[in-house]
Amino acid sequence: RELYRALLSDERFLAWVYVDPEGVRGFIAGSEDTDAMMSATFRRAGFRLGLAALPRAMKPALALKLIQTQSYQDVSGGEVMPESLFCSFEPALRGKRISGHINKVLFDELLVRGHRTVKVTTEVDNEGANRQLTSWGFAVDGYFSFYGKDMVRYVLDLEASPRVEAIRRR
Repeated sequence: RELYRALLSDERFLAWVYVDPEGVRGFIAGSEDTDAMMSATFRRAGFRLGLAALPRAMKPALALKLIQTQSYQDVSGGEVMPESLFCSFEPALRGKRISGHINKVLFDELLVRGHRTVKVTTEVDNEGANRQLTSWGFAVDGYFSFYGKDMVRYVLDLEASPRVEAIRRR
């Protein structure tokens, strides 16, 4: 929670929340420059983030993940480009194309801001995400390991995608 609060004050952080009559049901967040955004966030709010993480950091498995998180950009590889970082929706919404619509909002916004490509990483065995990314025209751009999981890096050419439009919806 503290990390998201800290990220909200960075102009490179882009986020949309899906709300329906039942309340907040999902969200997507990305960045124009993940490494620079995270570095600035940790410089600005590191003490507060450290205090929030301290109780959980005492668990060895979580402490290792916190350390690994700092190396994400290095291990995920590829050139630095805008990225869709977090996408989470309630299980009842899966298969209803809601995440695809919200991804489109993010991709359209990145194109409006002058970006040509967007990167998305996911677990190799995440069939739903892999299917959605492939349907969008994302191309596999490499593989890596993160948090002990096999991951795949995808890249989409925003200008070439027929589904992406330079439309701002803010």
